[in-house]
Amino acid sequence: MVEQISFETNDFASNPEPRCPCVLLLDVSGSMNGRAIDELNAGLETFREDLAADSLAMKRVEVGIVTFGPAKVEMPFTSASMFYPPTLEAQGDTPMGEAIRQALNMLEDRKREYRANGIAYFRPWIFLITDGAPTDQWQTAAASVREGEESKKFAFFAIGVKGANMDILAQISSRAPLSLDGMKFRELFSWLSTSLRSVSRSTPGQAVALEPPSGWTVV
Repeated sequence: MVEQISFETNDFASNPEPRCPCVLLLDVSGSMNGRAIDELNAGLETFREDLAADSLAMKRVEVGIVTFGPAKVEMPFTSASMFYPPTLEAQGDTPMGEAIRQALNMLEDRKREYRANGIAYFRPWIFLITDGAPTDQWQTAAASVREGEESKKFAFFAIGVKGANMDILAQISSRAPLSLDGMKFRELFSWLSTSLRSVSRSTPGQAVALEPPSGWTVV
């Protein structure tokens, strides 16, 4: 299991709002060096600013970050009100399979904490962004993603930056992967924050119609 080190005191008694957890699975391998990693960092700042504009999302949305290159929990689940994204640096290879496994374990741990404290939660989101292909064994992780989607444990989204192996992403994600137009990370994270804000204003279990991201190519 992934060790949880909280950036805050998780006082569910003072904030009993239902939670909307989102894991960002971010490729920071060496191929992301340069403009790509700079734009990714700028996109995370946009994400933080957009969430901060919604008082209800600040109470309900929780963000966790798992990076790969190497795979590690960059940031455990943190409420939007305390979310200050780290500055990511590009390094290493692309152990995507291990990163997915860490994200799934992290998410299951967090859901157990919700249940233990009587906190309702929305269907979690896992958001994968990569510009390459896995350099480790990924098939088992892909099977876990598909099983989790089928049992509605979470919603998994795969985003391919230029250079990504979209064929492998299509085997990992039940949803068709999306190809990011250029380096439009800020637009990507604006869409993500808007979608999470819409979900957080609903009630757990309620279906929410989301606008598709404009300008992206479905593979």
